[in-house]
Amino acid sequence: MTIQLYSLGGILFLALAGCVTQPRISYQQDVAPILEAKCLECHLPPKGTGYLKSGLSMASYESLMQGTIYGPVIVPGDSRHSVLNMVVEDRLSTSMRPPQPLTAEEIAILRLWVDQGAKNN
Repeated sequence: MTIQLYSLGGILFLALAGCVTQPRISYQQDVAPILEAKCLECHLPPKGTGYLKSGLSMASYESLMQGTIYGPVIVPGDSRHSVLNMVVEDRLSTSMRPPQPLTAEEIAILRLWVDQGAKNN
């Protein structure tokens, strides 16, 4: 009986340990400042180099969500398959590199935002 109680307690502890809540990421407060500081220089119409090559404008939430001439760069809820995350995390072998690499904290913010649905909040 004692062993069963310890086992149940251990399972309950492990289940509750996984319930740590993550901070809610805001596009306006958390994501837009990162994009403005690290991406907008190249992805600003009409003359940004990144904009001219891909058609990706990061001037607004709406234009970011429209993606490129090749397709979307964000899959809401799925940072593993979002091109934006792949690029900033250096998971693509491509010439697309931010001129100023993002910090680990900035990358984590973008990942959480996408995983939380990439909302315009």
